[in-house]
Amino acid sequence: MSRIGKKPIEIPKGVDIKVDGQTVTVKGPKGELTQSFDKDLKIELNDGVLTVERPNEIKRIKALHGLTRTLIYNMIIGVTEGYSKSLEIIGTGYRAAKKGKVLSLNLGFSHPLELEDPEGIEVEVPSANSIIVKGNDKQKVGAYAAYIRSFREPEPYKGKGIRYTDEYVRRKVGKTGK
Repeated sequence: MSRIGKKPIEIPKGVDIKVDGQTVTVKGPKGELTQSFDKDLKIELNDGVLTVERPNEIKRIKALHGLTRTLIYNMIIGVTEGYSKSLEIIGTGYRAAKKGKVLSLNLGFSHPLELEDPEGIEVEVPSANSIIVKGNDKQKVGAYAAYIRSFREPEPYKGKGIRYTDEYVRRKVGKTGK
């Protein structure tokens, strides 16, 4: 049996969970998240403890068991604490600025990139070369941070580009003259 899937989820105070068939709605201080799950899994809420059970040992159901439990747990963490990803910009003349809900990136192109914050995502620019993406949906936060990073991924020779704060960029040796 899945080690993660069989763990019960304790519901913290201030979080309201509603299970309607295969749709789970989680409300908390940082917002509300709703997601539908596979019809073959059984999601039950009893006395402040949520459990995910599988009816049989089919490989597909076994694979979805732990995934479903983890997605529900991520929803609970999202509405209580929220998620964030930190990015840093490295390179001469590369910088970020925030104007209202628009993120302006100067990344060496002929024009600045203007990105509007998606719904449910908040972007902060504490300094000209750091960006913090925050939100309550882990998947959306990670996807938007990866989208920002995709405009200038770090290159291995000088290390210039946008990278996650905890990311290590492996450096290569450049050409040597004779």
